[in-house]
Parts: sequence; structure tokens; C-alpha cells
Amino acid sequence: MSSASPIEEGTQQRMAGVEASPRDVPLVVYSIGAVIALCAVWAAVTMTGLVGPSYLPTPQAMFSEFVTLLEDGYKGKSLWAHIEVSLMRTLVGFAIGCAVGIPLGLLSGYSKKVGAMFSPVMAFVRPIPPIAFIPMAVLYFGLGETGKIVLILFTAFNYAFVNAHAGAASVPMAYYRAAQSIGLTSRQIFVRIVIPAAVPQIFTGLKVAMALSWAVVVAAELVGAQAGLGFMISDAALLFRIPVVFIGIALIGVIGLVLNAILSGSEDKLVHWKGR
Repeated sequence: MSSASPIEEGTQQRMAGVEASPRDVPLVVYSIGAVIALCAVWAAVTMTGLVGPSYLPTPQAMFSEFVTLLEDGYKGKSLWAHIEVSLMRTLVGFAIGCAVGIPLGLLSGYSKKVGAMFSPVMAFVRPIPPIAFIPMAVLYFGLGETGKIVLILFTAFNYAFVNAHAGAASVPMAYYRAAQSIGLTSRQIFVRIVIPAAVPQIFTGLKVAMALSWAVVVAAELVGAQAGLGFMISDAALLFRIPVVFIGIALIGVIGLVLNAILSGSEDKLVHWKGR
């Protein structure tokens, strides 16, 4: 008579089933299947007339318009030029914002005095959406590139600072005690203990900051821009070129996925110990 409990017996049976089961299907197959299913629903809805082409173009119309944009561009600029302008604004603002926000966040999380200086300011600024500053950016910096980059810089700084602060502030006390026991100075503790321990949280902030910076650049380009994906979307909407609007939205999503994948790949290589 077996002495194993019902839970243990069920676990053993499931493990045996897993061992006997065929090779698992790669997860990418499920992702591809979901995309194909979504495209099939899109085609069915548009081709059967459930939604008119004025509101949702057919896949054929989207593809034809995309080819036209690749060949002729939009408003005198190629499609790649619009993408390049939006990426330039995003990456410059993101880089400056993170270059300032991460060190300050680490210092404020490590030092209680520095944290006391920044906490009230950040608590006040954090709830304010970046797009609320668009009128001020236009007022102070005009309709040129500087105002748009400043908006993205503010967005990236905010989330890079918050996550770097959280990473530095959450270092276990046991790490400090171990470092002090071997005679490390405060500077050495910050460089060798705090920064490496905060890196996973910093990457979380970088991914959030990149996603929101990419979203903010589109909002910033709705005001006074003459190039960029945000300009293309808003101008096409005014002219009722709905396929162009959807293509612009799709490009924003695809480029956002690529940027996130780059950061995730960098995180996997640099923070190889995460989750282990």
C-alpha cells in the first residue's frame, strides 16, 4: 500500500506525463499563431463589410498604401526620413534624461541626505504627465527640436531616476555589513555593492522610460512638427487618409517592440544573474 499523499501522487503522475510527452512546442509558435489569428479576424471584419473601409481599411488597402509610402514618401519626405526624425528625437532625449536621472537616483537611494533633497521635488513632479508640459515647451523653446527633446528628456529622467533610486534603496543590509566587515569605504561600497545590486532595477526603469519616451515623441510631434511619425499621423487624420494613420500607428508599435527587445537583450547579457 502506497504511503504517498494524493497530492504527491498527482504530482508524480503529472511529472511522468511531462516526461512521456512529445517535445514541447516553442513559445514563438503561439505568438505567431496569435498574430495570424488577429490578421484573419481583421480581414474577415473588413472584407465582409462589418466595418466600413472609411473606419478600418482592408489588409489589401493597407499594403497598397504602405508600398506607396515606401516609394513616394509623405509630404515631400521619405517614410524612412519620418522614422529617422522621430527616432533621433527619442534617443537624444532618452540618453540625456537617463544619463542625468540614473546617477542622481542612485545617489538619492544610497544617501539619506541626498534623498531628502530630491524626494519632495520628485513626489511633486512624478504625477504630472509629460504632455501637460507641451504648452510650456512651446513657450520657452519654440516649435523647433529643442522643445520636443526636452519633453522626452523629462520623461526619461523621471522614470530612470525613480527606478535607480528604488534599486539603490533596496540593497539588503547584509550587503552593507559584509562590505564594512572587510573594510570597504563608503565610496567603494557605492561602486562595488550599490550600483551592481541596483542594475536590474535600473534596466526596468530604462525599458519603461524608453516606452514612454517613444510615446511622448508622437504627442510632441502633434504640435508644430513638419516631420516624424506623429506629424504623419495627425496630418493624415486631417486629410482623412485613414490607411496612413493606421500605418503610422503600426510603425510606432513595431519600432517600440524593437527598442524594447534591444534593451531586454542587453539586460540578459549584462544582468545574467537576474532571477537565479
